[in-house]
Amino acid sequence: MENINQTSTDFFLLGLFPPSRIGLFFFILSFLIFLMALFGNLSMIILILLDTHLHTPMYFLLSQLSLMDLNFISNIVPKMTSDYLSGNKSISFIGCGVQSFFFITLAGAEGLILASMAYDRYVAICFPLHYPIRMSKRVCVLMITGSWIMGSINSCAHTAYVLHIPYCRSRAINHFFCDVPAMVTLACMDTWVYEYTVFLSIILFLALPFICIACSYGRVLLAICRMQSTEGRKKAYLTCSTHLTVVSFYYAPFVYTYLRPRSFRSPTEDKVLAVFYTILTPMLNPIIYSLRNKEVTGAMRRVIQRFCSVEM
Repeated sequence: MENINQTSTDFFLLGLFPPSRIGLFFFILSFLIFLMALFGNLSMIILILLDTHLHTPMYFLLSQLSLMDLNFISNIVPKMTSDYLSGNKSISFIGCGVQSFFFITLAGAEGLILASMAYDRYVAICFPLHYPIRMSKRVCVLMITGSWIMGSINSCAHTAYVLHIPYCRSRAINHFFCDVPAMVTLACMDTWVYEYTVFLSIILFLALPFICIACSYGRVLLAICRMQSTEGRKKAYLTCSTHLTVVSFYYAPFVYTYLRPRSFRSPTEDKVLAVFYTILTPMLNPIIYSLRNKEVTGAMRRVIQRFCSVEM
């Protein structure tokens, strides 16, 4: 079933699923998750765009998170699906570089946008009177633009490196996408300097934002405990717990994967952990935000009623 013939420049992705019934089951499950992620994130973007009640900084940032998740999973799963169904798991040298570029860009940008969302909730709960100034439309645009630009710059550096290092005869990447650390293991040179730059990038784009998020929500929890209104405390707690759930699903496997020394890592474990932040998290984010958020469900009802009234 597998075609392992490689040209002098092509890479070969070993993939995630074994050629068995169990592998077929998990492949079908992953593809269904992919469809759910596409529908959920696209629906969230359209809903926030159409409903004026959701034209606030929090949902403006949430629409960007959905856009990133939509691109994130679309960058990985279609190629993985094509490889499994066709049996041809080769990917061109340039194609691998493009996939790596978008993966690193989106990973870094999403880490920063999650930190921006945490700052939004911190200001909204701890400094409600200053919220219109601290989270103005201009500030939101700067946060979003900065996340994309910083993620792209970081990605350019890593992608340029992996496209210019010499590779050994074996070009079989033991992963289901072009993950830079997995590609570096095939290099015909010592890459310890680059491994330190990967470590630095993870600190800057994942570990530091995660620390900022933890500190923000520490302050938020203190502010919630001091609230006299039970309804306000419940609403604030629900919003924050929703965001923390998303953060945990995204950051935990990412940080655990890339901050471990190479001697403690295994390709199988890396692939399983990668499923969380490339496939599961993009599917879970819209579900978590829609099912546990009355404003989103209310907006959904209003949009559906509006379309029904237009058709009638």
